[in-house]
Amino acid sequence: MTLPDEIDGLLEAARGGHRRALARVMSYVERGGSLARELGALTFALSGKAHTVGITGAPGSGKSTLNSAVVAIAREQGERLAVLAIDPSSPFSGGAILGDRVRMADHTFDEGVYIRSMATRGHLGGLTLATPLAVRVLDALGWPWVVIETVGVGQVETEIVGAADTTVVVVNPGWGDSVQANKAGLMEIADIFVVNKADRPGTSETCRDIRQMLDLSAPGDWDPPILTAVGTTGEGATELWDAVCAHRDHCTATGELTVRRAARVENEFAEVLRASIDARVAAITDGDTAANVHDRLARREIDPYAAAELLLDDIGE
Repeated sequence: MTLPDEIDGLLEAARGGHRRALARVMSYVERGGSLARELGALTFALSGKAHTVGITGAPGSGKSTLNSAVVAIAREQGERLAVLAIDPSSPFSGGAILGDRVRMADHTFDEGVYIRSMATRGHLGGLTLATPLAVRVLDALGWPWVVIETVGVGQVETEIVGAADTTVVVVNPGWGDSVQANKAGLMEIADIFVVNKADRPGTSETCRDIRQMLDLSAPGDWDPPILTAVGTTGEGATELWDAVCAHRDHCTATGELTVRRAARVENEFAEVLRASIDARVAAITDGDTAANVHDRLARREIDPYAAAELLLDDIGE
């Protein structure tokens, strides 16, 4: 097992382009535990430079195919990108099923593209719990762009907005009316809309519905563009990449990028704090104090609030 004092060497090798070292680092990130915490501590101060792009949408909307086409355009312009493809977990191994990675096979041997499939491991928000740390590590290792493609667990996964600087929402023609779309939370998270599979009937109607939603929502400094694309042919990929770059420039100029990143760190801190408290609570549930509290609670000598306070006092000690 790799020791913490060897992590520096792994990071240096990964920063120098050693793919096997990078794969090992990302495996430690996914595994969690003390080594992941060590990686987080080493990379935190070095991160904050990469622009993260979240691509989300319903299952079957063509996110992976469209993402592959956009990556190709970015590479033509000399950009380097890391792609985190969040895949469903295998019911047998718990690992990623690798569907997204298969659909991006065209970039497998491109040294300017790094693709990592990460399993949700039962997490229902469309992302894996290791996503924030994975983004930070890739950022610290010098990848200027990190693209996060969600697993596609429902109409749309709004969790992605907490992980990305720019959020792209992919829908299909005939996706649904404006009421359904508003319920999905699109107005709150989308920086860019893409109607993919635009060679199908209903594209103009879907664009119209999205525009009506935007007109009804509170105006902001950024008006989300509504683009059309055909991921299988690459049509619309250039326009989508241009829109992503335009949104990055806008957020940088207005200071919105700083605000979003600060909020992201605060959200991650809150998640870590909750997880730490849960772990401490779990650690004392078998102790004498917990047994006494449960007995007194069952005899109705104390109410649930008082019982919780007693356990929290024990944690504080």
